[in-house]
Amino acid sequence: MAAVNALIRSRLASDVVLINQISEHIIGSGGKRLRPMLHLLAAHASGYRGHHHIPLAALIEFIHTSTLLHDDVVDESDLRRGRKTANALWGNAASVLVGDFLYSRSFQMMVELDDMRIMRILADTTNRIAEGEVLQLLNIGNADTTEQACLDVIERKTAVLFSAATRLGAVLAGLPRHQEEALARYGLDLGFAFQIADDMLDYVSDAGTLGKNIGDDLAEGKPTLPLIHAIANSPPAQAASLRGAIESGGLDSLEHIVSAIRDSGAIEFTLAHARRYAESAKLALNDLPDSSAREALLFLADYAVERSL
Repeated sequence: MAAVNALIRSRLASDVVLINQISEHIIGSGGKRLRPMLHLLAAHASGYRGHHHIPLAALIEFIHTSTLLHDDVVDESDLRRGRKTANALWGNAASVLVGDFLYSRSFQMMVELDDMRIMRILADTTNRIAEGEVLQLLNIGNADTTEQACLDVIERKTAVLFSAATRLGAVLAGLPRHQEEALARYGLDLGFAFQIADDMLDYVSDAGTLGKNIGDDLAEGKPTLPLIHAIANSPPAQAASLRGAIESGGLDSLEHIVSAIRDSGAIEFTLAHARRYAESAKLALNDLPDSSAREALLFLADYAVERSL
C-alpha cells in the first residue's frame, strides 16, 4: 500500500495547478483505499509475484476517486469523509473536469500495462459504473422503486469495481478460470455487503463515523433498501410519510422518519441482507489455498458489514 500511495501521488501530478489542488484534496482525505487493497490481497492470494499489481491498484483508486467527484456533483453533497467536498470548495464545473482527468489518467496507466484482457475488464467495468449512475438518477424521488432495482444500482455503481479489483488479481497470476471467477464473485458479493451496510448506517451512525451527513440518502431522495423495506412494512400513515420524504427529498421530519425505519425492522432486515452477501463472499474463497492474504480477504468480508456497529 505504501508503494501504491506513492504511485498515486506521482501520477496525480499535472502542470495545471487546480487539478493538483482538487486531486490532493480528495486523494488525501483519509479514505480507506479499500479497492486497491482488495486488488493487492487478491494478487497475493493468487500467488502473483510480479509488480503490475501496484499500478493496477493505483488506477483502480483513480477510477473510484473520479466517480466520487462526479457523485458529489450529482448529489449536491457538501460533506464526504467528514470534510468539505471538492464541489463545495471549487464548484461543480471544476469537480466534474478533474474527475474526467482522473478517469483519463487511469486509462493512460492501463495502456502502459499493455494487456488487452486487463483493459477490456476495466473498460467494461467503468461503462457499467456509468450505467449505474444513470440508473440511480432514474430512481431519485421514486417511492415505488423495488428492492431489485435498488440492488441493480448497487451492483453497477459499487460491486462491479470491487469485482474487477479481485478478478484482476487472479488474471495477473494466471489462475484457472474457475478460480478467477471465484475471486470475481468474492469481490462482487463483498461490494454488495459493503454498500448495503453503508445504506443502513445512514440511519444508525453519525457524521463523524460515517463521513457524511446523516440522512443524506433521504435528503437526496434515494430509495435505499432500508427505506424500501420500511415503506412495505409500516402502518399506512408511516408508509405515506416515508414515501413523501423520498418524493420531496426533504429532512423536515428526519427524527420521525428514522423512528419509522427502525420500528419497521428495516435496520435488522438490511443488516441480515448485508451479512448474507458477506458470507457468500467468504464461501467464494474456498478454492484458494491458505495464506495470510486469503485470511485478510475473509476478515474484510466481516469488516464490510460490522465496521461501525
